[in-house]
Amino acid sequence: MAVLLPIDLRRSEDVPILQCLGRRLAEAVPGRENVPGFTRSTVDGYAVRAADTFGAGDGAPAYFTVTGEVLMGAGRPPGVERKLELGEAVRIATGGMLPSGADAVLMVEHTETVGAEGIEAYRPAGPGENVIYADEDIRAGTEVFPVNYLLRPQDIGYLAAMGELRLNVFAPLRVGIVSTGDEIVPVEAKPAPGQVRDVNSYSLYGQVLLWGGEPVLYGVVRDDAALLFEKLIQACESTDLILVSGGSSVGARDYTAEIINQMGAPGLVFHGLAVKPGKPTLGGVVDRKPVFGLPGHPAAALIAFDLMVAPLLKFGGYRQIQPGALPVRALISRSLASAPGREEYFRVRLQYRQGVLWADPVLGKSGLLKPMVEADGLIRVPLESEGIAVGAEVDVVLFGTDYVL
Repeated sequence: MAVLLPIDLRRSEDVPILQCLGRRLAEAVPGRENVPGFTRSTVDGYAVRAADTFGAGDGAPAYFTVTGEVLMGAGRPPGVERKLELGEAVRIATGGMLPSGADAVLMVEHTETVGAEGIEAYRPAGPGENVIYADEDIRAGTEVFPVNYLLRPQDIGYLAAMGELRLNVFAPLRVGIVSTGDEIVPVEAKPAPGQVRDVNSYSLYGQVLLWGGEPVLYGVVRDDAALLFEKLIQACESTDLILVSGGSSVGARDYTAEIINQMGAPGLVFHGLAVKPGKPTLGGVVDRKPVFGLPGHPAAALIAFDLMVAPLLKFGGYRQIQPGALPVRALISRSLASAPGREEYFRVRLQYRQGVLWADPVLGKSGLLKPMVEADGLIRVPLESEGIAVGAEVDVVLFGTDYVL
């Protein structure tokens, strides 16, 4: 599949920084200037030369003459521009700019006023204590964030600190979503006996949004090859990637694989994955656009999405997949059997019991929705394994995080 897909499906665009939350950087962001740009105090107190405080204590305080004051945001006002001399201190507010020659700040609560212009210090201060240096947050010329970095709220503020107004980010891929099956009805409809509402369109819509894509719903198509062909051609004309849920297993009325071949070369690339749930997943390429047939069962469809579709939304392809969010380590609360030769994914719920984090399997039949809602994340049983023994340590990939299965 990776060989036949375009190397990178994504396009980039220049966007105002306030619209970049949840977007991925299309190019690395260099440090264009030092931040904060000046050495400043982190406390209210007195800027001093650290060496002048060495040996100070309750019984033998160090004495300083206060020669001026720096207010927050005021720079170095007249009177404190000259270099600090032996035994001198400057009153300074939190965020104030350190006078020349000062390399530490005494907290005001560790001093006492003596006369009109003097203080006594009852604690020593080491060089750099209660100080933030001019390039301690961002150093000019270094890489601030790499390509494909997912921007969070704190990152937006971080970049604003060095004056970034616009960023080059990847444009969201447009993902067409089609549900198939005579038994599937729209959410607003009342299901007749033997029918169910369209769950997959909605859960896949959410997954596409979560991974930075732009979902486009094409509704429900009944089991009719001509209608499905027409709908997929329509989706192919206006989206970058197409998802079809249902119609991917072996059966007389499952047309998805055949239709993908009819739509254009190279057509169908694979039919079936060595995973559970998600085995009947299929995939192809039409007009250099990926088309995936996902299982009809919602749990299986979501696993197949994470394995095959999420990397395309996050990285534009399968060649440059990078590690995702770190999993949570927990102990499995019961033994789980698995057949060798396939990867198997189990939903789990996390709970602390007596200070130990346990992963409780949330088991249920493949067609049930409730286990998906009750679970906090997934664990993977490798294809060469026959299962996991109770009490074994497992990696739990938490839903909603930037994970890579």
